[in-house]
Amino acid sequence: MPVVVVESPAKAKTINKYLGPDYTVLASYGHVRDLPPKDGSVDPDADFAMTWEVANDSKKHVKAIADALKDDDTLILATDPDREGEAISWHLQEALTKRRSIKKDTAVKRVTFNAITKDAVTKAMAEPREVDAPLVEAYLARRALDYLVGFNLSPVLWRKLPGARSAGRVQSVCLRLIVEREMEIEAFDPREYWSVTAALQSPRGQDFEARLFSLAGKKLDKFDLEDATQAEMAVQAVTSRDLTVTSVEARPGSRNPSPPFMTSTLQQEASRKFGMGARQTMGAAQRLYEAGHITYMRTDGIDMAPEAVHAARDAIAARYGADYVPGSPRMYKNKAKNAQEAHECIRPTDMAADTESLRIADADQRKLYDLIWKRTLASQMEAARLERTTVEIGSDDGQVGLRATGQVVLFDGFMKVYEEGRDDAGEGDDARRLPQLAQGEALTKTSVRPDQHFTQPPPRYTEATLVKKMEELGIGRPSTYASIVTTIQDREYVRKDQGRLIPEDKGRIVTIFLLNFFRKYVGYEFTADLETMLDDVSAGSRNYKELLASFWREFHKAIEETSELRITEVLDVLDDALAPQLYPPREDGLDPRTCPLCNVGRLHLKTSRTGGFVGCNRYPDCRYTRPIGGEAAETGDRVLGVDEGDEISLRSGRFGAYVQRGERTDDNPKPPRASLPKGWLPDEMTLEKALTLLSLPREVGAHPSGGMISANFGRYGPYLMHQLPGDAKPVYANLKEPSEVFEVGINRAVELIDHKRANPGRGRTAAKALKELGEHPDEGGPVQVLDGRYGPYVKWGKVNATIPKGTEPEAVTMEMAVQLIAEKAAKKGTRRRKAS
Repeated sequence: MPVVVVESPAKAKTINKYLGPDYTVLASYGHVRDLPPKDGSVDPDADFAMTWEVANDSKKHVKAIADALKDDDTLILATDPDREGEAISWHLQEALTKRRSIKKDTAVKRVTFNAITKDAVTKAMAEPREVDAPLVEAYLARRALDYLVGFNLSPVLWRKLPGARSAGRVQSVCLRLIVEREMEIEAFDPREYWSVTAALQSPRGQDFEARLFSLAGKKLDKFDLEDATQAEMAVQAVTSRDLTVTSVEARPGSRNPSPPFMTSTLQQEASRKFGMGARQTMGAAQRLYEAGHITYMRTDGIDMAPEAVHAARDAIAARYGADYVPGSPRMYKNKAKNAQEAHECIRPTDMAADTESLRIADADQRKLYDLIWKRTLASQMEAARLERTTVEIGSDDGQVGLRATGQVVLFDGFMKVYEEGRDDAGEGDDARRLPQLAQGEALTKTSVRPDQHFTQPPPRYTEATLVKKMEELGIGRPSTYASIVTTIQDREYVRKDQGRLIPEDKGRIVTIFLLNFFRKYVGYEFTADLETMLDDVSAGSRNYKELLASFWREFHKAIEETSELRITEVLDVLDDALAPQLYPPREDGLDPRTCPLCNVGRLHLKTSRTGGFVGCNRYPDCRYTRPIGGEAAETGDRVLGVDEGDEISLRSGRFGAYVQRGERTDDNPKPPRASLPKGWLPDEMTLEKALTLLSLPREVGAHPSGGMISANFGRYGPYLMHQLPGDAKPVYANLKEPSEVFEVGINRAVELIDHKRANPGRGRTAAKALKELGEHPDEGGPVQVLDGRYGPYVKWGKVNATIPKGTEPEAVTMEMAVQLIAEKAAKKGTRRRKAS
C-alpha cells in the first residue's frame, strides 16, 4: 500500500482517518536532517556545498519509512504546504535515496493541502506533483545564509565581547529594533501641556463634557497651554462666560470589519486579547490545524476560498439573520510579495462549528479557535452603521469655543461578533454618546477643570507590536516570526516584563557592536532586500548560488577586517557610541565620567561573561562597577560612612544594589558584601542600615535540642537555618517578610524550624500519581499523569510532558498523552526508548 509521510503523529492520525486502511501513514517528526553545528557544513570554496546529517532522533523514523517502502513502490510526501514543508519532503527524498530505499521504479509524489479535511485531502491525493525545486532552493539559500552569518559572526562576538551568545541574520536586526526603542525612551524629554474640560448640563438636565478648542478667537494647538498659569487663565475665561450651543452636526458613518487572519495578525491579536506569546500562539494553532479544525497557520494571505466564503455567509444568516449578510461577498486582496507564502487566510474548516460544538479541551486552543472563528465570520458580515455627532459650543463674544463629540451605533453589523483589539489603551471621545442638543440652547456649567499632561515616550515593544513592525519593514516571514522573537529571549539578550520586551545589557552591547562594525548586516533595508531576493529564488527568478556568492564576498571581507581589532579598541568605540546613555549629565554639574566612589578615576565600558558594565579605570585600586542600563547612573552609588576604619559604601552591581565594607585588595580579595533585600531602596540607605545588613547572619538563639538558629537573606528570600548536633545537613525555613530576619524571636524561630523538620516538603517524596493511563499503545511502558512541583504532567519512561494550562488531569486521555509525549520528545531531542 502507498506510504504517506507527514510531520507529526497528530497530523498522521487525522489523515489516516480520511485515507483509510489502503494507505500506510507515518510521521517524520519534523526535519530529518540538519547542518552539523561545526565549521565547514557550508563550504563557500566548493560552490557552497552543504553537508547534511540525519539527526540521531530521526534515524528510527527514517528507518520506519524505509521499512514500509520495502513492501510498496509509492511514496507520497504530504508535509506542510510552505517552504519548510517542502524542505522536509526534499530531505526525506534525499535521505531515503541515499539509503537506497527509493529505487528506480519507486513513484515519489508530493501532495499539499491547506486544511486537513476529507475533501481537501482527497483532492490533494488526486493532484500530485513533484517536489518544488525553486522552493527548496530558497530554503537552502536561507539555511546557508543563516549558517554563514552565525558561524562566522558569533565567534567574533565571543572573542571581542565575552558573554555574548550568538548573532543571527534576522535575530540581530530584531534585537536592534528593541535596543533602539529603549534608547529612544531613555533619551526622551517629556514636554508639559495642559487642556481644559468643562462639565456641562443640557436644558433637560443631561450631563456631558466638552473640551476647550479655541481661546481669544484662535484655535488652540496641543502645546498652546504650556503651564498651570496659562491653563488657569483659560479656566477663568470659560468660567466667566455663558455658553450656548452654536452648531450640531450629525453625520452618518460606517465601520468595516477587519480581514481574516494571516500569521502576523493572528499573533498580534492573540497577544492583545490573551497575552499569548508568538510561540504559544503558533503551538496552539499547529494543534488546531493538525486536528483538522483550521486551515494552515503560516501564511501571508488574507483571501478566502470561494466555497469558504459561501459557507461563512450561510453560517452568518443562520445564526444572526439575513440583515447581517452583505449584498455581495467581501473580497480581500493579498498584499504578500511572496506568492509562496500567500496561502489562504487562517480560518475554520467548518464555518458552522463554534468552540462549544467542537469541545476543545485545551484552554489555549479553545481561546484561539474562538478568536479565529469570530474574526472569520465577522470578515464576511455587514458593516456597522454609526452616527457621529459634533457639537460646537461658544460664548456670545466668541472668545471661547468648546467641542463635544460622540457617536451612536445604529446597527452593530460585524461588531455583534467581533472587534479588533488595540495596541494603545483607551477609547477616544467619539465612543461617548451625547444627549439631545439643539442650536441656540443655553448650557449650564457644572465645573471647569484644567488637566496636566506630558508627552509620552514611544512604548516598549510587545511581541505583537514587534511582529507588526517586522512585517512593516519586510523582515522575516510567517514561518520565522515566532522563532526570531523567541530566540532573542532564549539568548538572554531581551527579557519580557509585563508583556513588554526590554533589552538586557548584553543585548545592548551586541547591538552597538554590530551597528559599529557590521552596520550593513543589521540594516533594516538590507535585510528586507535580502528577503525579497530569497522570495525571487522561491519564485524561480533568481539563482540561489549567485545570491550566496554575492553576499559572502562582502561579508567575509568585513569579518576579516574586524578580526584584527583588539578588545580595547572595540570597547573604546562602544564606549563613545553609548556615552549619552552611560554618562548622562550630573545634577551637580561635575564630569559624569568621574568615578562616584573614589572621585579620582574615570569611568569606562568594560565586559565580562555576564555582559557589559561600567567600571573605574583605577582598577584594582578602585573596584567601582555598575550596570550599563539607563537607570544605572541614578542609583546613587556613594560612601555611607566609616566604621572601624573601613569605608561602608553603597554600590550597584550587575545583579542589583549592595553594600560593601572596605575595598578589594590582594590581601582582602572578598570584602564583606550584602545585597539590598526586596523593598529596600538605595535612596533610603544609611550607614546604620548598611551595618545591619553587613552583620548578617543574625543569631536568633539556641534551639532547645542544641545548635544555634540563625536568620539571613538568601537567593530565594529571607530564611532561618538550624543544624542539630550530629545532623549531616541543616534545616532551612522560609520567612515571609524581610523585616523578620531582624525581628523574629526564639520561640517563633523554634516553631518554624521544628515544623519544617517534621514536614520536609516535596523534595524528599516522589511525585503523586493522579491517573494511570495504561501501556503506551505504540512502544509499551506505563503512561501516568503525575502531580509535579510546577503542576500536573504526563510521564512515560524518561519523558515528562507538561499538561497544557486549563486542562484538568482527569480529562487527559491516552491519545492526548501520546501526542504530548511525541511533541516533547521531538522538541527536546529526547531519544524515545521503549519504557520499561
